[in-house]
Formats: sequence, structure tokens, C-alpha cells
Amino acid sequence: MKRIGLVAAVVVAVVAGATAVTLSVMSTKDTPAPRPSPTGTQAPPGAPGAPPAIATSTGPFAAGPIAPPKHGSYLGAWVRPEHLTESGRLSAMTAWEKTVGRKMAIVNTYRRFDENFFNASDEQFAARGTTLMLSWASGDTRLITLGRYDTLIRDRARELKAFGKPVLMRFRWEMDRPNLRAQMWSGEDYIAAWRHVRAIFTEEGATNASWVWCPTVEGFQGGYAADFYPGDDAVDWNCVDVYAGSRYGTIGELMRQFLEFCAAHPTKPVMIGEFGVARAWGTEQRAAWLRDASATFKANPQIRAVMYFESDPTDNKGPTQQFQVSDDPTVLGAFRQSLAQDPHYTPMTTAVAGNTRKK
Repeated sequence: MKRIGLVAAVVVAVVAGATAVTLSVMSTKDTPAPRPSPTGTQAPPGAPGAPPAIATSTGPFAAGPIAPPKHGSYLGAWVRPEHLTESGRLSAMTAWEKTVGRKMAIVNTYRRFDENFFNASDEQFAARGTTLMLSWASGDTRLITLGRYDTLIRDRARELKAFGKPVLMRFRWEMDRPNLRAQMWSGEDYIAAWRHVRAIFTEEGATNASWVWCPTVEGFQGGYAADFYPGDDAVDWNCVDVYAGSRYGTIGELMRQFLEFCAAHPTKPVMIGEFGVARAWGTEQRAAWLRDASATFKANPQIRAVMYFESDPTDNKGPTQQFQVSDDPTVLGAFRQSLAQDPHYTPMTTAVAGNTRKK
């Protein structure tokens, strides 16, 4: 397995992650300036006047090596480290888990297309039983399909195989973002690239990943996210990234079109790859948003994994792009009560199950 120097690897990895996650919330940038909701939150799903649950499939699911829990949902997070070091990443997650009162079942991490997948902190997370989700960027989709990057892709596949433990592979998440169109070209090109990459991993025997397809919620609202769907035979988990950032809405309102898509694919478990509510909306409304989010997850039992985006970008994006909750006691309390301490969010004890399917 190819390795770069430890300190350099960590700095590059975390800087790349910080860049990637900053871009991940830019899809709300062009929406109107924030304004308070007149009610703060809608009624929980199932309450009078509330929208019905949509993604109600309870399986069986074809999810690859990382199986969904039999009941409830896994809870995970991306936690941005204060210090861009290996120990900083571990410290950030440890502090977050201590704050919310539980270990994360899934740790999200970001990698450039040409970057090694695993470093020492990943090994430590895996050793304690945490599942890694690799949010892996990509190159130009047409060049991928033409074979320009086959050597790189094979190197990453061999690295994954050598790692040995099951992981979640979120290949080129948010591929439907407008600022990625020059690289993605079209939905058809993205699908071809996805299938090309996955075929190489299979050829190399790197079958220890569940492949997660994860557009933006704006892509579903705009009616173009589904154009990038590689197909049920090539996807293990369906996923979306959803934020109440520059635009406020309850998570059920924001995800309605996505959940309708998921209902049409009942054999695929659903993951919320990133979710967050911006500081701009104020303490009480943010707390209400999180309580409603948990109620929405529970009302849609096809949702089997949710990952909070515990991060404030450092490039002065302002309060509509700041999602950290650990520095606001009231908002943190809502997160703890509604998500971290709720038994619906099960530990990752049954994730690796015997439902790996050959492609």
C-alpha cells in the first residue's frame, strides 16, 4: 500500500476535507437571504396537519457489506478538527462524542480523487468498531471513462482491499452541484464514470465497500438529481445532503422530493449524508429544527443512517453557512435529547452483516 508521510498526509487530508465540506454547503448560496419562519417548525410527521411519511420501506434491503440496522438508524458525524493534524482529528471526534454522550456509529471523512484513503486515525476509528464513510471526490468523468485514471483507481481499490474492513464509499457526493458541471458533464457521463470505477474495484477484489449515491437536496427540488442515478444494481445506499442554510425549511419540507425518489427504490436503505441547521436561524428555531428532524427520520423507516455536519467553515461564510451546535447549550441539548440519547439511533453493532451481494 502506498503511504505518504504521516504529518503531511494529515494536513493534506484535513485541508482537503475542509475545502470539500465548505463546497458541500454552497448549494444554498444563491437562495434568498434568511428570514425567520413564522412558526419555527412544522408539526412532527403524523401529527394533525403534518405531511405523511413517504420512505416507509422496511426492507429487505440490498445494501452491500454495510447493512442497515434491523431497527432504527445509525448516527454519525463529520466533526471539523480545530487543528489540522492527525491528533487533532481524533481529539475533535473524541470531544464531540463526550459532549453528546455517545460514540458515533459512522465517522465521515473527505478525500481528494488522488489522495490515499486511510491514515493512522482512520485505523484507530476502525479498531474501536466505528465504520468509516469515505467521501471521495473524482476527476473529469469523461476522462475516467476513457481510462485516463485507471492506474490511480486501481491503487485506491488495492488500498481498500488491504484495509480489509467494510466501509461506506460515497463516490463524488453532490455531483449535481452547479459548480461541478464542468467536471461531471452530464448525468449520463457521471453514471458511466461511476460504473467504470466500481467495475475496477470489483476486478481488484475490493468488495468491502457499500457504495453510497448522494446528491444535494436542491437537485431533487430542481428535478435533476435523478438524472445522475447509476441504477439499483450499482448503488447500495441512497443518500442526500440537506441543510437549512440560506433557505429555511423543516427537513421534511426540504427532503420531500428526495423521499419520494427513495420510496420508488424500496430495496435501498436511505442515508442522510450531511445535515445541519445554520446559526442564522437563532437558538430556539435551530433547536426546534433538530427535534423535527429526528421526528422526520423516525417517520420514514427507510432512513437507516444520519450524519450531522458539525462544522463552521473558516473562510468567513457567515452565519448562514455555520452549522456547529456544540457551542450553543440549548441547540446542543436538543441534539442530545432528540438524536444522541434517543434509543432509535442504534450503535453500530449489526452493521457488518451477511448481505454482501456480488456485482
